[in-house]
Amino acid sequence: MVVIERFAELVVRGGINVQPGQGVVLYTDTAHLEIARALTEAAYAAGAGWVEPIWSDGPMRRSAVRHATIENLSAVRPWALARIEEWRDAGAAWIRLLGEPDPHLLDGLDPAKVAASPAEETQAMRRAVFNGMRWTVVGAPNPGWARQVFGEPDVERLWKAVGTAMRLDLEDPVAAWQERAEMLAERGRQLDALELTELRYSGEGTDLTVGLLPDSRWKGGGLVDADGVPYLPNIPTEEVFTSPDRRRAEGVIRVTRPVVIAGQVITGLRVTFAGGRITEVAADDNADVVRAHLDTDEGARRLGEVALVDRDSRIARTGVVFHNMLFDENAACHVAWGQSFPFAVAGGGAMTEQQRADLGLNMSSVHTDVVIGGEGISVAGRGPRGTVEIIRDDEWVL
Repeated sequence: MVVIERFAELVVRGGINVQPGQGVVLYTDTAHLEIARALTEAAYAAGAGWVEPIWSDGPMRRSAVRHATIENLSAVRPWALARIEEWRDAGAAWIRLLGEPDPHLLDGLDPAKVAASPAEETQAMRRAVFNGMRWTVVGAPNPGWARQVFGEPDVERLWKAVGTAMRLDLEDPVAAWQERAEMLAERGRQLDALELTELRYSGEGTDLTVGLLPDSRWKGGGLVDADGVPYLPNIPTEEVFTSPDRRRAEGVIRVTRPVVIAGQVITGLRVTFAGGRITEVAADDNADVVRAHLDTDEGARRLGEVALVDRDSRIARTGVVFHNMLFDENAACHVAWGQSFPFAVAGGGAMTEQQRADLGLNMSSVHTDVVIGGEGISVAGRGPRGTVEIIRDDEWVL
C-alpha cells in the first residue's frame, strides 16, 4: 500500500473512525486534490454514507483579502450556520486537511483584513464539536509546504517526515496510535491525581505561571463521542493538555518555533501576560499580524489551553521544523490563546456558555497554539502535595 493510501486509511479508520452510513465533511484546499480523493475513496470503502468536500483556494483567498471589506470578510452567513447545524443533527464527522501550499501568498496585505473571518461560523462549528461531532485534523503534504520546510519542493521528503510523525512506517498504524493514545491518557490520569492548581513553564526566555481550575481534567491521546465511539482529533498527537483559568496567567514566553497566523509566518515571537491577558507582543517579523489577530475578540488575548510534550515525541525526534502547528505543537510544550475546551473540565460539556465563563473557561473565535518548549524547558506543578516536577530539560520525569 502506497503512503497516501496508508495515510487515508489511518485518517478514516483511526482518526474519525467512520461508522456505517455516516456522513463525512472534508475541508480541503485545491492543492490537496490527490489526498482528498484518497480520503474520499477510503471513507466510502469504510462504509460512509456520503462525503462532502468543502474547497478553499489560496489565490481566491488573496483576491478576497485584497478587494473585500473587513465587514464582508467577517459577515455572518446564515446559510453556512444552517449547514453546520444540519451536519451536527445528521451525526456527520469531519476531516480538515492542513498544509499551506503558499505560506507567503498573503504577504504585504492589510493585517486586519488577513485576520478577518466569519467568527460566528467558527463558533458554530466548535459548538457542534463540543456537542459530540467527531473530527480529525491532519497535514496534507504539497510542494509549497515542502519548500517552506526544506527550501525546495521535495514532496517525497516531506511525505517521509510526515509518515514518521504519523507512524505510517509501522506495520499497523491504527493499532500503533491506539497504543500511543492509551499511554498519553495514562499521563493525563497521573496529572489528574495530583489535583494541580498552578503550572509553571520555565526556560530560556520563558517564565510563565498559569492558574488551573479546581475541576480541570488532563486529556491526551484520543476522545470518545457521546455514542461511545473513540476517535483521534489530531494525527499526530503527542500531548497531554487541559484548559486553564483564563484569569490567571503571569509572565513571559519565548515562542521556539515559527507560527503561521492567517497564512502569515511569524518568527521570534515573544509575548507578555499580566492579569491573565496578553499585554505585549514582539516578533522578528509580522508582529502586526499577531496584534490584529489578538484584537479579534476579548477572549483572543487569554489562554484556552496549556499542554505538555517531551522529547520522546516522534515529531521532536524527526528534527524537522514543519512550519505547521499541527506538527510543531506536538514537538514540544505549548500553550494556546483563545477558545477553551469545555470537555477539559469535569461536567463542562453539560454547562451553558455562561456557566463555563463563570468557572474561568475562555471563549473566543480563535484558538492559536504556540510552541514554548524544547531543549531547556522545565515544567512544575503546584497542588496539595506542594511543588511537583513534571518535565525537566524537555524530559518527562513525573
